[in-house]
Amino acid sequence: MRYAPLAAATSTAGRWSVIALGLSIPVSVALDNILMGLIAMCWLLGGDWSGKARMLRTNPVVIAALLLFGLLAIGTVYPDSEARTLPKYIDLLLIPAFVTFFREDGTRLWALRMFFMAAIASIIVSYLVHFGLLADISWFRRDPAIPTGFKYTITHSIIVSYAAYLFALLALREKIRARRIGYALLALFAIHNVVFMVYSRTGYCVIAALFLYFFVVNYGRRGLLLVAAAMALTFAAAYATSDIFHQRIDAAVGESIAWRPGEPSQNSVGLRLEWYSTTLKIIHERPLLGSGTGSFPELYARAVAGSEQVATTNPHNEYLLLMVQIGVLGLLSLLYLYWQQWRFAARIPDPLYRHLARGVVLTFALGCLFNSLLIDHTEGLLFAWLTGLVFAAAVPATVSAETSS
Repeated sequence: MRYAPLAAATSTAGRWSVIALGLSIPVSVALDNILMGLIAMCWLLGGDWSGKARMLRTNPVVIAALLLFGLLAIGTVYPDSEARTLPKYIDLLLIPAFVTFFREDGTRLWALRMFFMAAIASIIVSYLVHFGLLADISWFRRDPAIPTGFKYTITHSIIVSYAAYLFALLALREKIRARRIGYALLALFAIHNVVFMVYSRTGYCVIAALFLYFFVVNYGRRGLLLVAAAMALTFAAAYATSDIFHQRIDAAVGESIAWRPGEPSQNSVGLRLEWYSTTLKIIHERPLLGSGTGSFPELYARAVAGSEQVATTNPHNEYLLLMVQIGVLGLLSLLYLYWQQWRFAARIPDPLYRHLARGVVLTFALGCLFNSLLIDHTEGLLFAWLTGLVFAAAVPATVSAETSS
């Protein structure tokens, strides 16, 4: 009983900290780090270890995330490992804390509102940059040719793409006509921002996947026709009117055709193909167990030594990066995490959170093909935070089993 006041205080502080992360993730790395420290401290001081253990046992998504982190931790004992890389995956360890503090529906709603506002702020800033209205602000200087909000292009495009999907889901469930129109307009502005303004092919792919899922799930075969027509019209309009979109698509096609294995490249697509090709050769040497967590930079530097190829610290592909570090087990553990997220989403009673959960899988499964998202601060934290938020709304596995029996 004497620990009850401390447990209550840490629970309240933890809940408000995870709520505040919704606002800080799209905006401030410094604030993220402060809040992450508070959340970890509150979770450790909050007690109720039997309840937390029960949550771990009944939430396969949490188990899968901890399994991936555990394999990476084991990978730090390899001869070629670099243990300082492991903290880049620390967000995976926060998922149990996020699930704990997101158990109340009110906490989840407030967190979504915070993310909602931060995403809108990012879009507004992006438009202001695009029109040159922030050019005179010395401490927030942005290039109008690359009009992002608070983050760089890939990060901004992922945040705004997911926000567009959230706005569309809110519009679909809203009963009040004026609000429904407002959400729909926000979704359209977010889509326009990603497709017509921001310099990110990852964003194009992510937003296409999210809205393909959105229309097919909600409208069936008719939705497939609708989304196909919408994508065709959007592509044609963007290609015809957006210099950025036009240049990025033409560059992707031209650079892919021009790339030759073994020849050094200096363009974006060519470099990625070069990195993938060389990384596959590194994986081939130790395919099963990998070469150790954090081993990639040194191994890649050795692989390209004496050539004109550009060395890199990561292959810009999370699947390849995990295979270099912890082998096929690493790849399978990440795919297992995605599979558990997709499968366990079916146990979420609220359609909003169920579709948001599937959206997390689509966003990161696709984004990780072109980027090492889990080692990037904002993307890795966003993945863990969203995972905790949506899967805290799921019916525990044991409860579901008892109900079905």
